[in-house]
Amino acid sequence: MDIHTLYAVIGFCLAAYAVIANDSVQTLGTFIASNHKVFKWYWLWLAASLVLGLSLFWGWYFYDGDISHGRLDKIPPVRIEWYHAAAPGILVLLTRFGIPVSTTFLVLSAFASTVVLQEMLTKSVIGYGLAAISAYVFWMVLAHFVNEKFNAVKKEHRPYWRVFQWMATGFLWFSWLSHDMANIAVFLPRELPLSLLLVTFLTLSGWLGYIFWTHGGKIQKIVLEKTGSRFMRSATFIDLVYAALLIYFKDMSNIPMSTTWVFVGLLTGRELAIATVNRENYKFGYVFPIIGKDFLKMMIGLGVSVAMVLAIHHIFAPQ
Repeated sequence: MDIHTLYAVIGFCLAAYAVIANDSVQTLGTFIASNHKVFKWYWLWLAASLVLGLSLFWGWYFYDGDISHGRLDKIPPVRIEWYHAAAPGILVLLTRFGIPVSTTFLVLSAFASTVVLQEMLTKSVIGYGLAAISAYVFWMVLAHFVNEKFNAVKKEHRPYWRVFQWMATGFLWFSWLSHDMANIAVFLPRELPLSLLLVTFLTLSGWLGYIFWTHGGKIQKIVLEKTGSRFMRSATFIDLVYAALLIYFKDMSNIPMSTTWVFVGLLTGRELAIATVNRENYKFGYVFPIIGKDFLKMMIGLGVSVAMVLAIHHIFAPQ
């Protein structure tokens, strides 16, 4: 094994952990929050692992061995250097502090040109804004039928909502993986042999088991502090809206984007809508510190990513 292959292995392992520990809570956070008291963690892990395996095989089979689902078309393969492997390492450190950093920016910025990074940023900013507006409109309408401040689902209806939520989560998990798998696949051959496909699945599934065992880790706090996120009906609505947004942006172009920004934008619009409808007992003074803190954390991640890509292109990379 030469030094560049070693860097690729290290980068892959760190990226696999970072993507699962930092980003997967966007899709699985509400699922964990509303089910961990009902089901053992390993049943939830098994269900998520099955969808993970389906997503990997789908990309591998229909995209000629490319598990990124074509998201890396504008980022050509390069020889892996130490600074490529360092990118997910920095992400792991930020994850330990519970910061919802965009894995796409932090990892892919080490591989992308400044032009591609600009396109990624533009698409992500649009994603944040569109997610916030869509969520605000959706939950303003929904508020006329459902009060998400309380879990008012009748006991006899809960089994049906449980089924709906599992289906919605599976649909969202698959949609999200088709976006963010690029952050891991960038360290692998673009045409993955079957043996490496199996290794990838086992590695990701192992980290996924750890996340379910720890009930989401520190990033889960971002989900838990939002109104009604522990309730399976609310979780189902969040998952469906998020999945619809991801499908829209996947069809828009194959430029990678920050799903973290879309997710935070969705939660922002939702929280503002709930506060607008429930002005008597839910003040905006409570909402703005929450969404402001999330936005500040995103800016920290963006700043680190931009600094990294500038350092790589102007300092570390051979001229």
